[in-house]
Amino acid sequence: MLQDAIIIGGSYAGLSAALQLARARRRVLVIDASRPRNRTAETSHGFLGRDGRSPGAIAREAREQLMAYPSVEWIDGRAILAEKNANGFSITDDSGETYHARRLILATGVVDELPDVPGIPPRWGRSVFHCPYCHGYELDGRIGVLAVSPESMHQALMLPDWGDTTLFLNKTFEPDERQEDQLRQRGVTIEREPVREITGERADVVLCDGRVIALAGLFTLTRTRMASTLAEQLGCAIEDDALGPYLRTDASKETTVPGVFACGDVARSSGSVALAAGEGALAGVGAHQSLVFDNP
Repeated sequence: MLQDAIIIGGSYAGLSAALQLARARRRVLVIDASRPRNRTAETSHGFLGRDGRSPGAIAREAREQLMAYPSVEWIDGRAILAEKNANGFSITDDSGETYHARRLILATGVVDELPDVPGIPPRWGRSVFHCPYCHGYELDGRIGVLAVSPESMHQALMLPDWGDTTLFLNKTFEPDERQEDQLRQRGVTIEREPVREITGERADVVLCDGRVIALAGLFTLTRTRMASTLAEQLGCAIEDDALGPYLRTDASKETTVPGVFACGDVARSSGSVALAAGEGALAGVGAHQSLVFDNP
């Protein structure tokens, strides 16, 4: 069967895109590998009407609502091959099945590459975070920023709004005079001793000189990589910045390959549940309108 659209990725962006198309009575297939970026987080914040809910609960409820539309199909699997053809696009999943659609929406997400510090992986999304808007308000006590590059200045200057902040330089960069003055004005403590590991129930920073600095939470920047190679297979243009690569899209969320749309973290340099849902809505509407106006 030729679908109107195949959506790769069934998290917030993909669900939101699918909902727009379903409500336009279009045939939609969602292929999802069940590996959302925030799967380790206990709660999600900043999403209107769902503040404080678990990320999984938000996604499950959204999927239930989406699947109430009879024109939607769902496949649990991983899309591994994408090809453009005369009728649109073909997608092959890891079971070997191939599906066809006139439009393609990539909501494939990204993977965080964590700093190489022992103790971070088991705390990621629980007491070590990248987004203060998502997790800062709930922290009660001193918080820290683990620097990974000069880009960490941005986090260090923001975080005093959420609590007393220590910037752990960890030999990644040295603030110049102007930057030190900015940090001082914001009340940020600078710690130059390298970090040995993160321990404790929350995020206690063990320094190489043996000191332990207890924190309510620790923030750090991650560099991301795309969770799928489908965009590269199709030839979509990729932008790159200090945080990682993402797909170039226009105002309707169409990539540089006509008929291929992208939304969520794969199509922006930073994101959240709220932003992913909004971008998914834009991509779904964009794909629908392209079906109407580009194919009369």
